[in-house]
Formats: sequence, C-alpha cells, structure tokens
Amino acid sequence: MEHNHQTATMNPPLLVSFIVLAVCFTLVQLVFAGVIRPAAEAVFATAGAQSLSSIWVILKDVEQQVCISLLLFCLFLMGYKLWRLVDEEALYTRDFLASHDKSQPLNIQQALSELEGSSYRDNPAMATWINCIRRFKNTNNVQHAAEAIASSVDALAAQLESGNNMIRYIIWAIPSIGFVGTVRGIGQALAQADKALAGDISGMTASLGVAFNSTLVALFISLILMYFMHLLNSRQDAMVLRTQASCERYLLAHLHN
Repeated sequence: MEHNHQTATMNPPLLVSFIVLAVCFTLVQLVFAGVIRPAAEAVFATAGAQSLSSIWVILKDVEQQVCISLLLFCLFLMGYKLWRLVDEEALYTRDFLASHDKSQPLNIQQALSELEGSSYRDNPAMATWINCIRRFKNTNNVQHAAEAIASSVDALAAQLESGNNMIRYIIWAIPSIGFVGTVRGIGQALAQADKALAGDISGMTASLGVAFNSTLVALFISLILMYFMHLLNSRQDAMVLRTQASCERYLLAHLHN
C-alpha cells in the first residue's frame, strides 16, 4: 500500500528523501565553511561597513545557509515529480487494450489479467483503467463504469495534491526562517545600543545587516520555489485531464455488451 501511495503521489521513497536532505545540508555546509564565510570575513576586513552590500556578506549567516539547503532539497522533490511526469507521459494518452477488438464484447477477466500483470499497474492512468473495468465487471453497466472514471480521477487529483504537502510546507517555512534571522539580528543590534550611543555603530550596523539579509534571501528563494511549484501544479493538472480524456476516449469504447 505504501508503494502504491508513493506511486500515485509521485514522491521519492522516504529513505531517498532523507539521504538527499542530508546531502543538501552537508554540501551547503561545506560551501559556506570553505568559501562563503571566509570570503565574507575578507570583504568585511577590507571594506568595513561598506561590505554590507557584498553578496558574500549577505549570504554568510546560518539562516541563509538553512534556506539554501531547503531550496536544494525542495528543487529535488519537484524535479523528481517532473521527471516522473515526463517519463510516464505517454501512458496518460495510451489505449492499454489496443489489441482487443472494440467491435466485440470485452473479455473482462482477460483484460484485468493483462492490466494487473503489467509493470505499469501502479501508474495512476492504468490504475484508473483497472478500477473502471472492475466496476463494469461487478455492475455490467457502462454508466457505473463512467462514474468510476470520474471518482478515480478525483482521487488521483487529491493524491497528487496531498503529495505536494512537503513542498508547500518548505515554501512556507523558508520565509519563516528568514524572519527568525530578522528577529535575531534586531535583538543583537539592540544589545549593542550602548556602544552605538558611545559612537561605535559598527556592531549595530552588522547586526541589522543580519536582520535584513536573512529576510531578503528567504523571500527571494521563496519566489523561485513558488514559480517552480506553479510549473509542477500545471503539469500535474494536465496529467489528470489527459488521464480522464484517455479513459473516456478509449476505455469506454471497449465497454459494451
């Protein structure tokens, strides 16, 4: 059942997701420790307060590091789903019973055996065919079979929508992490108010830079992910519509007495 659910939602296996998440955080940590933070320190040492506009200084804090790690993981999740959609695209417009003569009554048991024995039996399109033929087998009514198509397609759309929950959560969480950085930076700036009153504003300026940079990076990443989420949703909606059209065009033509 878990395998069938993952197939319908087109999510990668849970273990693979955890491994990729760990790899994303590890790689980003290595890049930050080896490149970004040393570069930010060098820029800050030479340019002082003017370095706050440097890309290295903008990216150097831990909130930005977490946001970029989640960006990579989220892109992996969406990329995996898009790859699955493209890889199986031909199945959504295919007549799985093309070898059967439509002018003759369909051999229900033979058709079910062929579909259930296929390596693509867990594909959402073929699963819809199987559910519809089973309904026709039990009721011997084409109208009931057509209703099974509608209910199966609705269930498929709901499964795809629920399968995107993790992606939506990450897209929501990234701006929240940026806001955490904003609160942290403002808190650090207020802690150095005495120094600022004494004339040394460098510490407060750096802390305020942390506050605004984390939100800036988080919002920019969120905009990128929302665009790709829109592309993914559009592709999934098109797949659902093609599945329904394929069933109505090919499957119902086979179901008659």
